[in-house]
Amino acid sequence: MLSSASRAFREVFEPPFRAIFWKMLGFTLAILLFIWIGLQGLVAGFVALPYPWLETALSILTGVGAVIGLGFLIAPVSALFAGLFQDQIADIVDAQDYPNDRPGTALPLGQSITQTIKFTGVVILGNLFALFLLLIPGINLVAFFLVNGYLLGREFFEFAAMRFMSAAEARRFRKARAGTVFMGGLVIAGVLAVPILNLITPIFATIFMMHVFKRLESGRPM
Repeated sequence: MLSSASRAFREVFEPPFRAIFWKMLGFTLAILLFIWIGLQGLVAGFVALPYPWLETALSILTGVGAVIGLGFLIAPVSALFAGLFQDQIADIVDAQDYPNDRPGTALPLGQSITQTIKFTGVVILGNLFALFLLLIPGINLVAFFLVNGYLLGREFFEFAAMRFMSAAEARRFRKARAGTVFMGGLVIAGVLAVPILNLITPIFATIFMMHVFKRLESGRPM
């Protein structure tokens, strides 16, 4: 498990995956900038204050609040765009790391869109859950890892498996290796929990679970 995680982490920063990361980051920052400008415009257009200094103070507070709020949106928005490149990431892993194996098949467009929405939803849920649990001392860290370990492990492993088998077969395969998949999900949750580093979560998780699936499929030890 750790060897697969280490391998995936190194590969995230290799040229083919790095190029995808920069595209994903560019799209993400563009969307967040658009949202930030829109929020500033709404405040300026609908809030009228009697004193200029109050308007300035409100503008600054709004800007700071927007930056903090948008910080929590970075991971889910990046997950949305990463989902668009997920099959491309998996294709690179197939060609680069498993050239002698049967290559996986990209998911049909409709199924790919569904998976992208599911991945984005899982990341949003994970981030909201993490934010909520910050207020509950004692259980926050444990609950965060348990919930996200299950959700992230399930979604990313089933994506990797569905490139080689039907959705129903992928679910059965995942359930038969539930313990290993959950442990893999905990590794992904660990990356998600680190600010800034969580930007690479979708790319890392896709590469990582491709390696985990390949090992399990071949019967090689984790």
